[in-house]
Formats: sequence, C-alpha cells, structure tokens
Amino acid sequence: MQIITKKNTQHFLLTSLLALVSIIMMTSPKINAMPSFSRQTGQACSSCHTQSFGPNLNQFGRDFKLGGYTMGGGTGTNAKLPPLSGMITGSFTNTQKGQAPGTLLPGYNKNNNFTFDEASLFYAGRIYGKLGAFSQITYNGYEDKLEMDKTDIRFADNLDFGEHQMTYGISLNNTPTVQDLWNTTAWGFPYTGSGVQPGVGTSALIDGGLDAQVGGATAYTMIDNTLYLEAGAYSSFSNDFQRAFGFPKPDRLALDGPAPYWRATLQHDWKGHYFALGHFGMSADVFPGRDPSHGADRYTDVGFDATYQYLANTKHIFEVKTAYIYEDQKLNASRAPVTGNTYLNTYKLNAAYTFDQTYGLTFGYNTITGSHALDQSQPNSEYFTAELVYVPFGKSGSYLSPWLNLRTSLQYIGYSQANGTGAAAQNNNTFMVNGWLAF
Repeated sequence: MQIITKKNTQHFLLTSLLALVSIIMMTSPKINAMPSFSRQTGQACSSCHTQSFGPNLNQFGRDFKLGGYTMGGGTGTNAKLPPLSGMITGSFTNTQKGQAPGTLLPGYNKNNNFTFDEASLFYAGRIYGKLGAFSQITYNGYEDKLEMDKTDIRFADNLDFGEHQMTYGISLNNTPTVQDLWNTTAWGFPYTGSGVQPGVGTSALIDGGLDAQVGGATAYTMIDNTLYLEAGAYSSFSNDFQRAFGFPKPDRLALDGPAPYWRATLQHDWKGHYFALGHFGMSADVFPGRDPSHGADRYTDVGFDATYQYLANTKHIFEVKTAYIYEDQKLNASRAPVTGNTYLNTYKLNAAYTFDQTYGLTFGYNTITGSHALDQSQPNSEYFTAELVYVPFGKSGSYLSPWLNLRTSLQYIGYSQANGTGAAAQNNNTFMVNGWLAF
C-alpha cells in the first residue's frame, strides 16, 4: 500500500505540473528564466543563455558567473526580494525493451514510466556586496530522498593594472567543475534526464564521480577576457553529512588528503564567433566506501575541451562543444589483493542549432573505453543523443516575467555499445519527454 501511495502521489504531482504548464501556455504569450537572477539584474534570461531557459551559457552568462552572481540592474519590488527560486521536473520514459527485473525501484514498470524527477529550491544571486551564490537542494522523486545538490559560492572583483584588466575571485563549491564557465562536464549536455533511464556504469571521477560529496576552494582569474586560470583543492564531507543528504553507504567516498584541481582556458570572440580551448584536471586518493583498511585508490584525471559558438545573430545560434578526459586509475584498494593500473577514456561531442532562442536541435556523441574491472566487466559504451527543444518563454517583455519559465524536450538516445555489450545494447535505446518548470 505504501508503494502504491508513493507512486500515485508522484503521478499526481506530475499531472499537476503538466496542468500548470498548460495553463501558463494558454494564458501567457511569453515568460522569463532562473527567476532570482533575472529579478536581480533586470535582464531576461535569454540575455545569459543560448536558449531562453536552461543551463547553457553565452558570453554574457559566463561573465555573470565569473563575476560571482552579483551583477545588479534590477529595479522595483522584484529586485528587493530574497534571491530564492524553485524548479520541478518530470518525464515520460520508454526503452526499446523493458528493463530487467530488479533494475528499477519497486513501484515502477519495466517500461513506459511517468516520473516526478526532481523538486529543487535555490538560493541564486547576491549575498552581500561582491559575494554571491548558486546553491541547490533537491528532492529526488525517483529515489524519494532529499539531496544536497550543486553549490557554488563566490567572491569576485576586478582589477586594472596598466592597460590590462583582471577579474579575480574565489569559489567555494561541492562538485569539481560546477564552477566552470563552459558547460562541458557539470551542466553539460544533455541538460535533462530521468531516474528510470538506463545508464552507462562508469564515468571519470572529475565528471560526476564526486558530486556533492566533497567541499573545495579554488582561486581563479580572467586576464583581459582572454586567459582564464584556476587552481584549488577538495576534501570529503563527513560520513554523517553524506548520510544526511541521501548517499547510500556503498556509494560514500572519503578522500585521503587534499585533492588538487586545476583549469586553464584561452578564449576569444571574433565579431560573434566565440572560441575557447581549455585544459583541466584533478588528482585524488580515494577510500572507497570510506574504508581505509586496504589503502586508497588513486585517480589522475587530465581533460581537454573546446567550444565554438556563433552569437552574432540571436535568431540563429550555432554551437559545437567537445571534451576528452583521460583517467589513470591505481585501484589498489578496490582491487585488493590484486594490484596494477587501469584507465578510462571519455569523449564527448555535441552540436546544436537554436532558432530565436526558442526552438533547439542538438546532436550528441559519447564514448567511454577502458580496462576490464576485477569482475571482468567492461566500461566500454558508445551512444548517440538527439534532442528537440521548445522553450517558449524567457525573453524581454514577457507578461509574467521573471516568475515562471518552461523548457520542454523530446530526447532519443541510441546505443551501439553499453557497458561492454554489443548488439544487446540497443535494448537500452531510450525515448524521453521532459518538462522543466522554474519559478
């Protein structure tokens, strides 16, 4: 009875979301996106994003984040309100073949699931003076638990020396790369998903392996809007903190000492043609399951990324992003008493076209290759993603701005390989309908 009640409750919430979306679309010709940022700056969210709503940033959005989320400009009552926002997401997920028994949590079908995926509360904006934050706490509807989500607290300022200009700052955050400006790891494509969709079994430590389990401080600078440099280190949160925010015991990690992180990027804009070429990396000694009895695993991640955006005409925005991460793994703890090095290669590429910051089409390609695990399983996966997006709100002059924002998408993921399997990987091919409402 408890499982049925939970499932029915989630279906009611998802139905309510879809009904609210329908009412908004019928009564409001346009609306605006992350609402607290928009209230603070007086700018429509289309000023910061390639689409009218969503995490992907243009140059103005990167500058806003670089400056510590403190830019002002808003007027009236909206600008004086606390910088709080919320969001809810829901989806429908279909796979080519029903998923195996035990794969999904009790209360869900083998296939064709409606899910209430997330409900989040944000503090997003200026805290005081030159100090700002983007902080998110999330209810995970699929797993029915509260989670500490991505947080980035920044102090930033500007300095002129001679003919050169510098923006410098400090970021306190809980996920390596969440503070990044280029959306090639954290906040990367695809921007929406579902708790019930099949997934690949492994990823690089810097690419989501430490999400919300660590806290770190990095210092950064942007010189002449061209050269970006950043360096810092991370340490793990306590076992009690990780338990309180929903991490299952087998997934909890502890770092053996500080884990250094670094980033360097060159960027330039040639009359609306924006290019960026970057390098990033991290080295960490990890106690898996917080158990130090067999020593620590050592991960060394070295990544490279590149971004091209055509932003000269916001009616037609083109974009290509790519990233490659090589991870060297010395799994002396996980593989004890077996020793030896393993590795993981991750490659991502996506290309997107957006019309009028409203209609978007994106194609993505991902591949993961690496060594056999101790149980002889393979991490090798290859898949393609196609996404069609409709973002009806978020431009200036919106009727209800900046209070409500909507992003809807149709997404298809096709697998040619999944966790070492070949032809059977096509059983994981996934079609999703996603809705994302922020307020």
